Amino acid sequence: MIDINLLRTNPELVKENIKKKFQDQKLPLVDEAIKLDSKIRALKKEGDELRSSRNSLSTQIGALMREKKLDEANKIKEIVSKNNTRISEIEKEQVEVAAELRKIMLIIPNILDSSVPVGKDDSENVEVERFGEPKIPNYEIPYNADILESFAGLDKESAGRTSGAGFYYLIGDMARLHEAMIAYARDFMIEKGFTYCIPPFMIRSDVVNGVMSFAEMDAMMYKIENEDLYLSGTSEHSMIGRVKVQIVKEKDLPITMTSYSPCFRKEIGSHGIEERGVYRVHQFEKEEMIVLCKPEESMDWYNKMWRYSVDLFNSMNIPVRQLECCSGDLADLKVKSCDIEAWSPRQKKYFEVCSCSNLGDAQARRLNIRTKGEKGTYLVHTLNNTVVASPRGLIALIENNYNEDGSITIPEPLQIYMGGKKVIYPKK
Repeated sequence: MIDINLLRTNPELVKENIKKKFQDQKLPLVDEAIKLDSKIRALKKEGDELRSSRNSLSTQIGALMREKKLDEANKIKEIVSKNNTRISEIEKEQVEVAAELRKIMLIIPNILDSSVPVGKDDSENVEVERFGEPKIPNYEIPYNADILESFAGLDKESAGRTSGAGFYYLIGDMARLHEAMIAYARDFMIEKGFTYCIPPFMIRSDVVNGVMSFAEMDAMMYKIENEDLYLSGTSEHSMIGRVKVQIVKEKDLPITMTSYSPCFRKEIGSHGIEERGVYRVHQFEKEEMIVLCKPEESMDWYNKMWRYSVDLFNSMNIPVRQLECCSGDLADLKVKSCDIEAWSPRQKKYFEVCSCSNLGDAQARRLNIRTKGEKGTYLVHTLNNTVVASPRGLIALIENNYNEDGSITIPEPLQIYMGGKKVIYPKK
């Protein structure tokens, strides 16, 4: 959510930003928001004047009563009574108009960083840099489901019976490798100075509305029936919600946290759910990184965070590239975002494994997260990035470490989590 002062002082900038995101249908909202804001301020002015008048008239009534001028006092009491009725009407109208304004403000997209490339959708995202040499072996890399099944490590048929499409059982070495990668990601971030946290896996609607747009919420999240609770779609929502309506001490900034959680997503729409593989599923596990910092430090943290993902994946023998997200591909709360994509030797192309985002003060404004220092009280900036998410990260791991005989070489950083194993072999 943007600052209302920006609408008051520079509405054309807000409109131009909407155009860059190819959301022209939202342009009328700018003028509508300005009109509602003016109405709120006019109501406030009228209410303040009436309260001031009421105080003055009340003083007069007291004086007249002491002088036994009852008729004059009663006439002024009638005026005060009318003023009180009008004040009540104003207060009610203020609440209604403010709610209408907030609803619109939640829809108007955040102001993009000037470095964000302009484009309509993800097809116009821009490759920035590659890290690690993508290799295509002279032998076939099987489909991810086939690799997992060769280790007796995947059972989607049983998961279909227990839970339906989009769910899976990971078994044996594959389950262990999955957990090894999550544990390594946790320790990797702890070594970077991040505090480890396991958050609640359900969050209330006010937190959801504070961290994402309505469209994202509807497309992604599972609602708990008859409860004001949603299953977590990603742990940064719960982690940012942890400090809602708080004034964080400036000396404690930056706050850097890494969090583990299972994640639950509808994954509805054009992508659909894979019949066999585990690339797009309803349930997965993720290690996340979250930063709350001073506004002037947020871009430095943004660049540190996506590079952490690069280093993590490269350390597991997985080549990656950084892809700058264009304006039309950014969620409305984001100031700047990039994807880290892993190389798939089977598909001979890259696929997304991490998403790093700077949200400026948008989430902090929605959730009223502030800090206080010498310059007064101000909103913090929030950032998040995937450390690793599995099974998508697991796909990158097994494809890039797959051997011609069907075995998988365990990257050195993961061996300690695999009981010292350096290679695992298929069962069939």
